[in-house]
Amino acid sequence: MLTRKLRRPIVGLAACMLVGSALVASPASAAPAGDASFAPSALASKIDSQFGSQTAGSYVDASGKVVVNVTDAATARSVTAAGATARFVAHTGTELAAVDSGLKSSLKTPGTAFGVDPITNQIVVSYDSTVTGAKLDAVKALVAQYGDKARLEATPGTLTTRISGGDAIYTGGGRCSLGFNVRSGSTYYFLTAGHCTNIGSTWTNGSTTIGTRAGTSFPGNDYGIVRYTNTSITHPGAVGSQDITSAGTPAVNSTVYRRGSTTGIHSGRVTALNSTVNYAEGSVSGLIRTTVCAEPGDSGGSLYSGTTALGLTSGGSGNCSSGGVTYFQPVVEPLSVYGVAVY
Repeated sequence: MLTRKLRRPIVGLAACMLVGSALVASPASAAPAGDASFAPSALASKIDSQFGSQTAGSYVDASGKVVVNVTDAATARSVTAAGATARFVAHTGTELAAVDSGLKSSLKTPGTAFGVDPITNQIVVSYDSTVTGAKLDAVKALVAQYGDKARLEATPGTLTTRISGGDAIYTGGGRCSLGFNVRSGSTYYFLTAGHCTNIGSTWTNGSTTIGTRAGTSFPGNDYGIVRYTNTSITHPGAVGSQDITSAGTPAVNSTVYRRGSTTGIHSGRVTALNSTVNYAEGSVSGLIRTTVCAEPGDSGGSLYSGTTALGLTSGGSGNCSSGGVTYFQPVVEPLSVYGVAVY
């Protein structure tokens, strides 16, 4: 929600001029070999893509090793050969995918979210403080149908998209934060949340027009792109002082950072990938779920690890005093859709 009339947002990272990224001929999708901090996530992503539903998800353990859930000896041997640690679990990736698919069809209650937790080998269904009474009873009954393949948990506060506050980017009386600067050839853009770009087409830094909306997608997804039209505006390929050189997908349990115009830099862990969130404005799927806090004015901002761009702040619940849950739109999708890249 916007400072203006939308509901209070949780989104947004760096101030408009602080984040940057250029483009290469094609979108970056993997961290460079030299980015040691991202190496476990890169391996987890590679294995997840290679084995698909043969495994039941992966995560990084406390020692930094990539752990992959398996249910048969042959897959365990292949996972070990690929450089990860195999862990035998009760539920297959196909079984959990079926639960996820069923919930996408039947669970539309605003204030709820769900995704695979590979550490517990379950689908976690969460609900916020607005889901009470008969609505909560219905959610409980739905989750109970899946037995021990799913579990229910409460999250603090109200699950919302957060679009207000911070010294960032402005449109139509609302404020958001810039995610990453990107480019296609010699044309420069920035990415932010789609629930931000839905608000208006002309964007300013509070006093000067800086760009025009070139694309937006929300709900379903939560990303948008704005083309720079003001040639006097600089757009470095960085998040604050952190250079960004590539984009990728984090592993569950890996440490990530979010930079926001309201709350600055905060870190946390990834708790799920491919999560679905039922906002009041509609459902968004494929999100990264984290323990990173965020507050109004952090809308649309950057999630990153070292030099690797990971996501755009979508929404969540809680705050940076008591903690909370924040969801991020993976950045690799809009990079591919719009044919742009970080640099």
